[in-house]
Amino acid sequence: MKKYFLFFGAAALLAVLLMSSDYYYGSYTPVFMDRSELEKSVSYVAEGRDLQNPGKIYYKSPYILVNEKYKGVHIIDNSDPKNPRNTGYIIAPGCLDMAVKGDVLYLDNSVDLVAFDLNTRQVTERIKNIFPEPISPEKIYYMNGKRPTQNSVIVGWKKRD
Repeated sequence: MKKYFLFFGAAALLAVLLMSSDYYYGSYTPVFMDRSELEKSVSYVAEGRDLQNPGKIYYKSPYILVNEKYKGVHIIDNSDPKNPRNTGYIIAPGCLDMAVKGDVLYLDNSVDLVAFDLNTRQVTERIKNIFPEPISPEKIYYMNGKRPTQNSVIVGWKKRD
């Protein structure tokens, strides 16, 4: 019994040491953006993009909104359901979630909540630091790590080679 306890105790200690290290974050490495860049990063592009890593889907007649994980939101015109058209894209680094009320799309821009008017295609409000930083796809938080600048935030995760 003591052998098992020592083995599992040593394994648990090793896991804690690895996870508390500045260099261990599983198979992914964080992607950073400076806070000042983040605040200017949400914008509308009047042309569709190919879906590469889709996340959540939201329907707001006549549009289908599809999250591109950590990148932004695709706007698909579904006026003709037999022929949907990818008509625009909202660039929003760190975006994983969204909701719509009226004509306003609410989305996360890493740690900030952004209100985006679907008619004017403009950001109407930003609430800073309301969310925690996005965690890795393996559900590992980035803690005690080195950042490129003191005011940088995580906007995504990149698979290690």
